[in-house]
Amino acid sequence: MSHPAVGRQRLPRHIQHEHRDGNPAAFRWSVLLNSGLSALQLAIGIGFGSLALIGDALHNLGDVAGLLLGWGAERLSALPANKQFTYGFGRSTQLASMINAALILMASAVVIVEGVQRLAKPVELTPGPVAVAALLGIAVNLGSARLFGHNHSHDLNRRAAVVHLLTDAAVSAAVLVSALLIQFTGIHWLDPFTGIGVGLAVAWSGWTLLRQSVLVSLDGIPPGIDRDAVERTLAELPGVAAVHHIHIWGMSTSQTALTAHLLRDPQQVDDMALLHRAKAELAQLGIDHSTLQLEPLQLETLQLD
Repeated sequence: MSHPAVGRQRLPRHIQHEHRDGNPAAFRWSVLLNSGLSALQLAIGIGFGSLALIGDALHNLGDVAGLLLGWGAERLSALPANKQFTYGFGRSTQLASMINAALILMASAVVIVEGVQRLAKPVELTPGPVAVAALLGIAVNLGSARLFGHNHSHDLNRRAAVVHLLTDAAVSAAVLVSALLIQFTGIHWLDPFTGIGVGLAVAWSGWTLLRQSVLVSLDGIPPGIDRDAVERTLAELPGVAAVHHIHIWGMSTSQTALTAHLLRDPQQVDDMALLHRAKAELAQLGIDHSTLQLEPLQLETLQLD
């Protein structure tokens, strides 16, 4: 299966910089479903004394905010480049991912602190409604993640949305197990204990997203791009003697750019053929936009007629 970058390389040149992998329906329905779920979980969690369910609801609220940010950033990134923003607005998706991660970390901190406090003084809860709300949370989050399809792996913004939805489903599963255990054992401290576990799991997912977002924002090589493979691919092109000045960075959460200098013998290779082949092979590695500078070998090494 070819990388989405291959398809973008075949687009007309004047629109290649536009970000077009959006899925507005997935964002729209995920926001609506998770908003309703969060309100229901908060009401049941507060009404029946479940910190774990409240923590799950807060995480869902964070995801709603993140989905709204991601949705808005994706729409903004679809705007065409202009004279001032020559690369377009793709980096808005990176900013959305970073803000999303910060919101998730703050929500997890609240749940962990409250969980530690409740361990010392457990609150009696009613397991039945909590279990039903948790089961509903599993269904809603798995259904929302499915809306994004299977083509989200090359976009950090949408991958973040899917990861958070799947994490929410796992968190809801933990709340469900906790409620069932309390129902059969009557051990109410299991709820704050589960709440702390939920907070830690949420914090880990937030930290992972924040780390990836910062890396991309600082022009680090995006996840999924193998620099050694890129350099090896360029060096093995016919007529190329050496490769240097390789720079790889993310133009958005789904598009990657590269600049590099190729040292070649112009007598052994056609420059246009070399450029076309290089761009095609780089696209297979996930690099959408490549700018290659061709340089001749040193004069003393050229086989001059």
